[in-house]
Amino acid sequence: MNLLVRRLFWISFAVCGTVSLVWGHDVGEGDLKVTVLAKSSDAWDDKPLPHYPTGQPEITVLKIIIPEGKKTPLHFHSVINAAVLLKGEVDVHMPAGETKKLKAGESLIEVVDKAHWGENVGQGDAEFLVFYAGEKGEKITHVLHGDETPEAVLQEANR
Repeated sequence: MNLLVRRLFWISFAVCGTVSLVWGHDVGEGDLKVTVLAKSSDAWDDKPLPHYPTGQPEITVLKIIIPEGKKTPLHFHSVINAAVLLKGEVDVHMPAGETKKLKAGESLIEVVDKAHWGENVGQGDAEFLVFYAGEKGEKITHVLHGDETPEAVLQEANR
């Protein structure tokens, strides 16, 4: 089986493991309902996602809470990831001014190797469930300090 197909299978399994129950049922049979929350080869900025790495795949699933009125530090992800906002309202920003507004129940295919931050603009905590598809041992999130850029951080890490 082709490496890309194998990785896509495992990502699908991690994100929608319970959906496999549906495959044994006819449409409309039973109480199961399936909703596709996100499916794309592009990130939220409409740019194509990078190819998967060639090493041992590693899936990470995180629950991230941004308290009311707070924001994440400027950061980037070096792996493909997707999130579902379970609770709250969040605006995701990139330094050039692009913004993606999210409300509870909406999903996001995150940008890769691009600086951004999230800001809780709603009432109460904002709660994300995030799925990262990376390579075993690879760092998934890099916080940027001062004038650092994703390119400089990755170049330094590869030395």
